[in-house]
Amino acid sequence: MLHQAVDVNCDLGEGFGHWSLGETPDIDLLPLISSANIATGFHAGDPTRMDYTVQHATRLGIGLGAHPGYRDLVGFGRRFLDARADELVNDVLYQLGALSEFAGRHGGSLQHVKLHGALYMHAAADEDFATLLIDTLRRVRPDLYVYCMAGSALHRAAEASGHPAVREFYADRDYGRDGSIVFRRQIAAPDPLALADKVVRACRDGMVTTVDGEDIPIAFDSICFHSDTPGALAIGRTIRASLQRHGIRIAPLMDVVHPRTPEDKE
Repeated sequence: MLHQAVDVNCDLGEGFGHWSLGETPDIDLLPLISSANIATGFHAGDPTRMDYTVQHATRLGIGLGAHPGYRDLVGFGRRFLDARADELVNDVLYQLGALSEFAGRHGGSLQHVKLHGALYMHAAADEDFATLLIDTLRRVRPDLYVYCMAGSALHRAAEASGHPAVREFYADRDYGRDGSIVFRRQIAAPDPLALADKVVRACRDGMVTTVDGEDIPIAFDSICFHSDTPGALAIGRTIRASLQRHGIRIAPLMDVVHPRTPEDKE
């Protein structure tokens, strides 16, 4: 078995004011995960929602992550916006700072940053933005893990500079031949059992089946499912139960990426 323990992350806090995206309240998803990616106001999220999500995640001992996106509330950050790399890095830093203050308010601190939607995909492909973002984080937050796709521009930039990176496996997204995620219009809620089998196979064998029916190797440290995927609660519960049934522990990120020694635990 390749993975005896994995981090499980989910994008949370993705509403605005009276509006919420997804059918499941975040409070029901939090006990299923070990790391939370919390929307920081540009694609979704508002100060009160950020505070609420941070408070409950901290209470449960869940790793706190900022989930910055394009400045695009109307499009939920899923549209590409043509902006210079330095502008985008400034937007990310602005959003990091906002969530960091709420984390401190509740006695916590940020564990990681995971870009959202179209900005995540832009960082996966654009070398200039990926490099500038990593170079900036090396100066201001060298301890902050960056979630990314294995082999992406952001992953390569992090590896080149020695910045801590976490490779993701997407339970509820499809894969292409190059190992990148691809998007297809979701007509109905996916089958939770099928997604759980996909996750367990990736953990045990390091393989995933692409949209073309080809099996490819996949390397990862964390499993992601999305709160706005139809049936997210059933997906999260089924994945968690299936992992446990196969002896795969859902663990804090620090135990997965840097397992603690007995001396660390004393």
